[in-house]
Amino acid sequence: MNLSRVALAAGTAAASVVLLSGTAFAHVGVQPQGQAAQGGYATVNVKVPNERDNASTVKLEVNFPLDHPLASVMPQPVPGWKAEVTKTKLDKPLTLHGKQINEAVSKVTWTADGSKIGPGQFQQFPLSLGQLPENTDELVLKAIQTYDNNEVVRWIEEQKGSEEPQYPAPVLKLSPAGEDHHGGAASAAPTASGSASADAKAGHEADGGHATTETASDSSTDTTARVLGVVGILVGLAGIAFGVLAGRRRSA
Repeated sequence: MNLSRVALAAGTAAASVVLLSGTAFAHVGVQPQGQAAQGGYATVNVKVPNERDNASTVKLEVNFPLDHPLASVMPQPVPGWKAEVTKTKLDKPLTLHGKQINEAVSKVTWTADGSKIGPGQFQQFPLSLGQLPENTDELVLKAIQTYDNNEVVRWIEEQKGSEEPQYPAPVLKLSPAGEDHHGGAASAAPTASGSASADAKAGHEADGGHATTETASDSSTDTTARVLGVVGILVGLAGIAFGVLAGRRRSA
């Protein structure tokens, strides 16, 4: 086998891995800061990457399930973006802090107001949520992303089985109430993992529920794992090329 062909094949395979990795992971997602426990409060970041190289994201809609309603969803102000919270009347009222809640947040919409998410960029939109439901272990937050060329991408597909859909809906995983010292009726000293939940709860209770919360930096765990995976593949391909070259030398 010609050594140059081996090198070309290795480079092509590595490039394919990088491209496929970007396609698989570049979608709208939601990540809690600390834990999001059933019956508790949480601060989360909605992460929006721009997938196009010839258009910018100018609008995002995040829809909340009414079968597991949230009485309060508060967006933190993001410079250059205008946030609008939409509420819907509930068929069955909620009881929160001894009060009857007849409506729940059904959608939050961010619209560019002097800013946008350009090619090769992403933006985080922090939210304070509460009180989280106790009868489910996840919330599916269907999202709609709009570009300035009028293209609309609907991140609304729910995963059925092991294979991820092409346009997966963001999913917020909820931990059992006992794992978060600030969820539901639990009462204990604050921990590092529960501090974000405590801040979110304080934000909802302070000033009648009209306070903002503090955002945190985005986790780089997924990015690191993907980079290490690509490096491993490249090392393996280099080993194959070296083996072929050594064989050619021995035969010569």
